[in-house]
Amino acid sequence: MISLALFNNKGGVGKTTLTYHLAHMMQRQGRRVLAVDLDPQSNLTAAFLDEDALGDLWGEPQTPAWGGPHQSPLWSQIDDRAGTVASAVKPIMDGLGDVRDVLPVEIRDGLWLVAGDLDLSAFEDRLSDAWPRCFTGDNLAAIRTTTAFYRIIVEAVRTTEAEIVLIDVGPNLGAINRAALLAADAVLMPLAADLFSLRGLMNLGPALRRWRTTWQETVLPHTQAQDIALPQGAMVPLGYVIMQPTMRLDRPVRAYQRWLERIPTVFAKAVLGTSAEGADKSYEIATLRNYQSLMPLSHDARKPMFDLRAADGALGSTQLLVQRCRADFEELSRRVLDRLAALPA
Repeated sequence: MISLALFNNKGGVGKTTLTYHLAHMMQRQGRRVLAVDLDPQSNLTAAFLDEDALGDLWGEPQTPAWGGPHQSPLWSQIDDRAGTVASAVKPIMDGLGDVRDVLPVEIRDGLWLVAGDLDLSAFEDRLSDAWPRCFTGDNLAAIRTTTAFYRIIVEAVRTTEAEIVLIDVGPNLGAINRAALLAADAVLMPLAADLFSLRGLMNLGPALRRWRTTWQETVLPHTQAQDIALPQGAMVPLGYVIMQPTMRLDRPVRAYQRWLERIPTVFAKAVLGTSAEGADKSYEIATLRNYQSLMPLSHDARKPMFDLRAADGALGSTQLLVQRCRADFEELSRRVLDRLAALPA
């Protein structure tokens, strides 16, 4: 397997939307894909699953619409053995054991989801406490806690035989994201062409380098936990995808053009830790247009924007936008997969 985290310290740039659509497109291109929701907000899980499925998965006793008992549908995509990331780490949170195996939810043939849960936010304090105790090298409990996400992913890959793991994380530099990113071979950064995204790069770049160095040089060489699967903490910067605001793709307004021109320099200095001199656009994987009316249609139909049909409300000229969306994501998926294939083994 190869794992890719989608991350930006700035929220609202379309990170979860990008993860959702890449997962579907990679599956359509013949890859076995595992999506992992490590954002406590669980927006990726909500994109994949409807309320009935979420009610089954989260053990919801009430149906919000009626205030009565939750009624499971006669057929549910949720296997009785399925669980969430929060249920997987609950034994650690309760101090009663190690991670519990959970069965990923099968979305369709070749695409699975390790579901998120708002309860995961309670794991933050436990992860914060474990991190410094990893440095002693002999604290197995701290190592087990810090590597919990990675080991959940490894077990889910063993179950599904997934080739590609896409990890969705929240927009912060907290302990949950640190543990999530340690499990990632590479990191893809969705950006908007604005000041906030550039500031986000300036914050997350040094944090990634610090976490990588600490894990690889301080923790791994002195860890005696031979029976625990340990991540390498590579977190290789794969590149960035620019999420275009509402404007013509070939004619960005002047204000946005100014920020676009600064991205390569900031990325080189903050994320790569190299000299900004001579920075180019080699890490710019794509620029995705704003798909305007497709997003609400996609939410209502519970399917990717590039799968929308006339029956979903994509009528007339909207179908042209659906076709462009499909072509854009086909090309983006190919580029991301090519870059992942080129990573060092």
